[in-house]
Amino acid sequence: MQPLLALVDCNNFYVSCERVFRPDLIGKPVAVLSNNDGCIVARSQEVKDLGVKMGVPLFQIQQLVNQHQIQLFSSNYSLYGDLSARVMSTLEEFGPILEVYSIDEAFLDLTGVYLCQKDTIAYGQLIRKAIFRDTGIPVCVGMGPTKTLAKLANFAAKKWKRTGGVLDLSDPVRREKLMKIVPVNEVWGIGSRTAAKLNRLGIHTVWDLAAQPGKRIQPQFNVVVARTVLELNGIPCLELEEIAPDKQQIVCSRSFSRRLTEYSEVSQALAEFCSRAAEKLRCQNSVTGCITIFIRTSPFNPHEPQYQRAAGIKLATATQDTRAIIGTANRMLKEIFRPGYNYQKCGVQLSHIQPESSPGQLELFDFYKNGLSADNCPLMKAVDQINRRFPKAISVAATGLDKSWQPKAERVSQRYTTDWRELVEVMTG
Repeated sequence: MQPLLALVDCNNFYVSCERVFRPDLIGKPVAVLSNNDGCIVARSQEVKDLGVKMGVPLFQIQQLVNQHQIQLFSSNYSLYGDLSARVMSTLEEFGPILEVYSIDEAFLDLTGVYLCQKDTIAYGQLIRKAIFRDTGIPVCVGMGPTKTLAKLANFAAKKWKRTGGVLDLSDPVRREKLMKIVPVNEVWGIGSRTAAKLNRLGIHTVWDLAAQPGKRIQPQFNVVVARTVLELNGIPCLELEEIAPDKQQIVCSRSFSRRLTEYSEVSQALAEFCSRAAEKLRCQNSVTGCITIFIRTSPFNPHEPQYQRAAGIKLATATQDTRAIIGTANRMLKEIFRPGYNYQKCGVQLSHIQPESSPGQLELFDFYKNGLSADNCPLMKAVDQINRRFPKAISVAATGLDKSWQPKAERVSQRYTTDWRELVEVMTG
């Protein structure tokens, strides 16, 4: 039985989320901004058609924004995360195995399904209609016998409207026709540097890459590219992951809305980031064995004194306790902080992550170091449970009360689906 995998990818996801509750913006240019409202991170097709590139700083296109009345939104991760979960929940109804690949795309195993559904394109359209009905999010569906071919099919489904948003590359003839017109840099996993090297070898299209013998590719590149060639030829090398692997590093950092000069301000911001990182750590039932922090001034302001430092420490005992992580981070901050600078950003990275069920060998008195008892895991999880029900109800005192340093979000929309106070109000006659 030939396998059949589908990649379902949301169209302009952040923008589509904003349009769900603002249908008046459909057909109008809309863009979503990064943290601190600095750069463009999502664009509607209308904005793309104006030539606006991904990641461009807002100030560089302000004239274009004014001229074409581009609607701008601050990133609303509460809304995007909830709508993503709803999309994935709908997708679970259409196949036995679902791999959530990112916030806006997922792989679906249709191997057994397509035997019952003779017309795979019609089944793809059924998926699109169900997701739009349940969430209001438009998607495209790419199908193929491997994950790489499903990705390629999804690219074509988005690019060419005559596909109707669904394309199946199981047919070798259709596959060859598409591969011969798609540049090699559009292949999943082929970055700009690899594509440039392939071009120098005379490999310009996807078809050129698929025709390469493995003996030539692997010695000049790596096993990943060699597997990609096999996948392009319909030979599966990448399995679906039903359970997302735990993150091996957790990073939390932000640019400040204003420059910070006092240790107390930087310390409070760092404590906030440590709290968020610890929550993510506990969410995947893990502990960290290494903490690294950094602080820096703005590299884009050469007229100010420049300073950046980082510090890290390997813990004697792995932990997931917010208090322990903040305490360790603050001790390192005291060592690297220097007065007289305008700090623009700080952050924390948790590494040496492992499951909480097997955190390695413990020392005899570990449970009582830093005044923390052995009951810190249940305590922290109880705090998480309360905060999930009542957002930000409990926080560590080290994070402070003054949040004026937090990134700008002057254009953020309502949390329509996650906050009772911000639900949509419907007026009746």
